[in-house]
Amino acid sequence: MKQMQGSYLTGYVTIRIEGSEPETFFQACVEQGVFVWNIKKESATVCTGNIKLNSLHVVKDIRRKRAYKIRFIKKKGLPFFMERLTVRKEIPAAFLMSILLIFLLSNIIWEVKIKDVPTDLEEKIDKQLEEYGIHRGAWTFSIGKSSVIQQKLMHDIPELLWVGVHQKGTTFVLEGVEKTIVEEEEKSGPRNLVAAKKGVIQKMYVSKGVPKVQVNEYVEPGDLLVSGRLRFDENKKDKKYELVESEADIIAKTWYEVSVTVPLKANHELLTGKRENKYHLKLGNVELPVWGFGTPEYKNIHRERYVKDLYFLKWELPIKIVETILSEKKYNKLERSKEEAINIGIKQAKKELLLKLGNDAEIISENILHETTESGKVKLILYMTVEENIVKEVPIRQGD
Repeated sequence: MKQMQGSYLTGYVTIRIEGSEPETFFQACVEQGVFVWNIKKESATVCTGNIKLNSLHVVKDIRRKRAYKIRFIKKKGLPFFMERLTVRKEIPAAFLMSILLIFLLSNIIWEVKIKDVPTDLEEKIDKQLEEYGIHRGAWTFSIGKSSVIQQKLMHDIPELLWVGVHQKGTTFVLEGVEKTIVEEEEKSGPRNLVAAKKGVIQKMYVSKGVPKVQVNEYVEPGDLLVSGRLRFDENKKDKKYELVESEADIIAKTWYEVSVTVPLKANHELLTGKRENKYHLKLGNVELPVWGFGTPEYKNIHRERYVKDLYFLKWELPIKIVETILSEKKYNKLERSKEEAINIGIKQAKKELLLKLGNDAEIISENILHETTESGKVKLILYMTVEENIVKEVPIRQGD
């Protein structure tokens, strides 16, 4: 029956009516709108039945007008269950402690998995994670962002080509790809060596092939430096050749024009090392502070904010914990003289050029072609002389 639905939530009682014709008492209850069920006549003067807890005041009013005795036999439903809990405080306390314990255990790292890497690299990664505070027993919300951990691992372990980091419940999973050093295949077949760029030859080290240029000779891109065509006998009329793979290092003096701009004033942001941590519980757009109140007395503050998921067993909770790191920062203002700016510009231009040419190149001189000062900046155009290997390999095709 529909009227019985929800009776457990609202609560109900089983009452015993004692008196002459007790069934008429229940009839009077029904007439007053009280729902009664499971009516049983135990004897000529005794009847039992169930009524909802919220109808109890109506039943008491009816009893005052009739000579019946009412006894409450059973009390059932959620209100009585909660009443018993409040009477026995150790039960709700144990229940809450159990929920809290499960919650805490659900937010602890119980396993760290490292996949798809060799054993020696796995040990190295595991040791590095320990230094980051990622290990069994660590709090999940004390771990930094996955992207930050990835960057740290890539920096601290050069053997890693790629690494993926994610958290799956109480398990911290890391997947990595080891760098594989691919040895450049040796180019087989006969070849000539030509100039890759213009320059003046400074040094020549020819181990195989016939040199076609000399030291202090000027060459243009594409000029033949070493030939892979060896003649067997210069005196014979029928000239026969052997084709070889030319090998040589030919160092030439080359020239580059580089532009660079250096500000006369600079403003650097520096962290002093002083910091405070604050924690909030986040539900939707609402955040409730739980640790670290007030604002630090720093003149300038650098803020870092991390949002951590919370779990109950395997389920992600709608509540998140937000960690905010407030660090003291200072601004370091620098003012450079024109001469200092020029020196910094020259060093910067050299670094950029060597980064482009490679470590084998060597800058032997630099000259300032043009210098201007505009809007608090020094602009330089530099002419740099470099010594580098200008060899370029060109295959010799049959029939050439």
